[in-house]
Amino acid sequence: MEYTNLGRTGLSVSRLCLGTMNFGPHTSEPDSFTVMDRALEHGINFFDTANVYGGKAGEGVTEQIIGRWIAQGGGRREKVVLATKVYGRMGDWPNERGLSARHIVRSAEDSLRRLQTDWIDLLQMHHISRETPWEEIWQAMQTLVDQGKVLYVGSSNFAGWHLAQAQETASARHFLGLVSEQCLYNLLTRHVELELVPAAQRYGIGIIPWSPLHGGLLGGAIRKIAEGGAARAKSGRAADSLAEHRATIEAYEKLAADLGYDPANVALAWLLSRPGVTAPIIGPRTAEQLDASLGALDVVLTDDVLTQLDELFPPVGNGGPAPEAWAW
Repeated sequence: MEYTNLGRTGLSVSRLCLGTMNFGPHTSEPDSFTVMDRALEHGINFFDTANVYGGKAGEGVTEQIIGRWIAQGGGRREKVVLATKVYGRMGDWPNERGLSARHIVRSAEDSLRRLQTDWIDLLQMHHISRETPWEEIWQAMQTLVDQGKVLYVGSSNFAGWHLAQAQETASARHFLGLVSEQCLYNLLTRHVELELVPAAQRYGIGIIPWSPLHGGLLGGAIRKIAEGGAARAKSGRAADSLAEHRATIEAYEKLAADLGYDPANVALAWLLSRPGVTAPIIGPRTAEQLDASLGALDVVLTDDVLTQLDELFPPVGNGGPAPEAWAW
């Protein structure tokens, strides 16, 4: 396993991050335990979850599963850099969501209880709050950091200017501020390259891409459908997206086959090659899927292959950061 620093911090995390959204709704608790144990065997030490994961509003089902896994001992908690999130609705009352100081502190306490741990390595804001002033957000986060309950703070689904606003207000408080941003980023969705990625690089914020396979479409969906699999790509938005991009994805799967690599691993390797990316989030439902993802670390993408990928999946505008992406 390869490791890197999380953004500008001294914290070492694996280049692949284990996403746990499937734990509970799609992966049973025993199988979830197996996946997490297997991740540690592979050297994956970066686990991502959220208080809203699990399919039952307000219960934090996925966090509870992880907590019971941690409670088995064996150094599990000490080995893992554990990230969770705050923002989503955890109840029916108005103060049971968002980024008010009250909700941030209460949610962190609830996550600690469910996760059966004394500290959260990375507490991420799951979405921007346009109603809450940054002074209030940072005061709450700083309280949790001072208490040792949270070590680092991250964001998710922010815009580039949100990162700048967050960091400037944190700096004024002499607070570390954001160390990571979790965003939608893959070959089919590259708009974050315009402003978000440059802002993150400027402020030393590590990028943690979610949905690196674009809902499975970059994981060999056409081949799997032909073989009777890829259930996610057969209905809903995934099916519409596949219909829209079918010719491109067919060409992509052929390119991966010609290179001798699994399409999913090419997509992950491409993200690993991108500036500012710390670790793509993989979300295996089984230990076998987890094992297969490790192949991404062995994929070698030459400049010629990277050019071909840019031709198949063009960046926004002229590519690169704004404003050069659309201006002279």
